[in-house]
Amino acid sequence: MPVKLLFIGDIVGKAGRQALSRELHRVVDRHLVDFVIANGENAAGGFGLTEEVARDLFKLGVDAITSGNHIWDKKDAFEFIRREERLIRPANYPEGAPGHGSAVFTTAGGIKIAVLNLEGRVFMNNLECPFRTADREVARLKKETPVVFIDFHAEATSEKASLGWYLDGQVSAVVGTHTHVQTADERVLPGGTAYITDAGMTGAFDSVIGIRKEEAIAKFLTLLPVKFEVAKGNIRLNAVIVEVDEVTGRALGIERINVCCE
Repeated sequence: MPVKLLFIGDIVGKAGRQALSRELHRVVDRHLVDFVIANGENAAGGFGLTEEVARDLFKLGVDAITSGNHIWDKKDAFEFIRREERLIRPANYPEGAPGHGSAVFTTAGGIKIAVLNLEGRVFMNNLECPFRTADREVARLKKETPVVFIDFHAEATSEKASLGWYLDGQVSAVVGTHTHVQTADERVLPGGTAYITDAGMTGAFDSVIGIRKEEAIAKFLTLLPVKFEVAKGNIRLNAVIVEVDEVTGRALGIERINVCCE
């Protein structure tokens, strides 16, 4: 019996949380989803994550939260990151960083799902190599389950596509995050790995990647410091559904989701 994984693109602030509150259960019921993963690194005020907001996401039906470079924006969340098993930060941060970069979960139907978070290096932080980190982590996780899902939080399309091809046949899915713009290149690669360059954003779309457009424009016009605030209009939920053979770990299909929540 295939397992269906729902991955929700970067949740941005209150607008993104409202989208989940309104639509998540409908999407789960309509598509018979077994497990829900969401990137929550921008869920608290558009930058970072707090314990309170993370717990709200879990209550709404999210089973595992992945993240990226903004996971460290709320300093008071470091202890929560350290102890919350359902919250995952990129695995290629140096030793000593709080938290963990992967985890294995069990669905209500008893199927084990491994979730691995990686961060890219092109135009981003100078971290450990995500490719070599993936080699190490995937080998370890596949000792527990053939179903391995990767959130690759990266800026460059080329880096994301390269990791997808690099891991084709070794993992169930490589799904990109970070740019907040859903791409139309979803496919199952020849080796059985589902891939999409970016799952998109869950939040306000009358915006610049979730931020009030007036402030984003002012930043580009003046190059001066601008305080960004989360936008409110045209709320949507962006996601992908990946169907996986629970025995082999091969993806059977990937579908983009774009739900208007107003």
